Amino acid sequence: MTPSSRQICRGPVSRRSLLQAGALGLTSLGLGDLLRLRAESAPAGEAESDTSIIFVWLPGGPPHMETYDMKPEAPADYRGEFRPIPTVVPGLEICEHLPLHARLADKFTLVRSVAHEFADHGGGHKRFLTGRIPASPVDFVNDNPMVGSIVAKCRERRNLGIPNYVAEVDAGRHDIDVFSFGSAYLGPETHPFTVIGDPSAPKFEVQNLSLAAQMEGRLDDRVALLSGLDRIRRGLDARGSMQACDEFNGRALALLTSDKARLAFDLSQEPQPLRERYGMHPWGQRALMARRLVEAGVSFVTVVMENCIAPGQTMPKELVYNWDSHAVNCHMYKDALVRLPIYDRTITALVEDLYNRGLDQKVLLVVTGEFGRTPRLAPAVGSQTGVMQPGRDHWPQAMSFLMAGGGMRTGQVVGSTNSKGEHPKDRPLTPNDLWATVYRHLGIDYKNLAFPDHRGRPMPILPFGEPIAELL
Repeated sequence: MTPSSRQICRGPVSRRSLLQAGALGLTSLGLGDLLRLRAESAPAGEAESDTSIIFVWLPGGPPHMETYDMKPEAPADYRGEFRPIPTVVPGLEICEHLPLHARLADKFTLVRSVAHEFADHGGGHKRFLTGRIPASPVDFVNDNPMVGSIVAKCRERRNLGIPNYVAEVDAGRHDIDVFSFGSAYLGPETHPFTVIGDPSAPKFEVQNLSLAAQMEGRLDDRVALLSGLDRIRRGLDARGSMQACDEFNGRALALLTSDKARLAFDLSQEPQPLRERYGMHPWGQRALMARRLVEAGVSFVTVVMENCIAPGQTMPKELVYNWDSHAVNCHMYKDALVRLPIYDRTITALVEDLYNRGLDQKVLLVVTGEFGRTPRLAPAVGSQTGVMQPGRDHWPQAMSFLMAGGGMRTGQVVGSTNSKGEHPKDRPLTPNDLWATVYRHLGIDYKNLAFPDHRGRPMPILPFGEPIAELL
């Protein structure tokens, strides 16, 4: 199929219009503007499927040979210090520090044979998260949309009283280009609604959604603010009617005061034992919030798991902020001894919860980073410890990730790497095969849907890739 024959969503909002809006303060666009921009460019052929994605993002790149693809028979400078343990699935082994995974292995699938060619974090993020070959192998600014933005674009006509695309991140890590979450030519109206900070904190609040107690008496002021801003913006909106603007302002205000949205984000509605099963820390409570959000109808939730040390606690000098386990950054095994038990608890709680609540058909869970780590250990002097310590460098030639739910076949391993974990041995896959699987679950026609880039050229949402057949 040629690009010209693809189904194209040409929304009427031009790049020039967006740039003009940016010159007037794009970051000040209100929720009403975002709703208006999304509806103006609603794509044809949108699939109305009651399905969702929880995408757990592990920035830095988790070590495949210390988690899901261990090589106990490899030479010592490859296999490392940890040992595999059996799981409830015969023949499936994983790291000894993931015992809760081992008990639940019949409810997820491990994919061990994914590879790409971008070893820099920036290039790796862009390659993995967009399904495209990035123009630059470095930096984090997307020249193609992150998959979450594509999903938001394809489902932008949904109005369920709750944001349709949400991302949960650490404080100070919310900029759209920190993780290559940018929407490129789809525009900022497809950015996620971002939940910032630690949901386990006693005074945690979701910013810019529900009215805090101190604002309830000032609702009239907020309505006046919306009206005042829109009087200015109506003059810039040559194509929009006043009635349409009022409609979108009404929807914006409804979302700000929506009981459904407020309840979906409210973790106090959950039983305390379940909250503790997830873990009373940022990772655990973000994962629990993600489950609440997809249950309420959110299409795509990104859960970023970086820092495993709870806010207010001091990070030991042997540890690193995210999963970037170079020896200069951390003592990889001391870091893993802290990181993996927290990860083990959170991921298995989420998988269990999806099944217990009957969400295993509706919700597809994906857990991954941007690449694996070098199969051969690369010891170096730690920048914080000042002593020689073990670590692994970037390695996109082989990586593993976990998938659960989505009505797919579980309790299996897809693909394998060679005896040293260096590259796929059988069933070689790319990130695009993952995204084809995701789009299929969501009912999005990834083979025929395209969006115009800044030059008006139709860009297919996925240039290549096929659903992973073993999962279907």
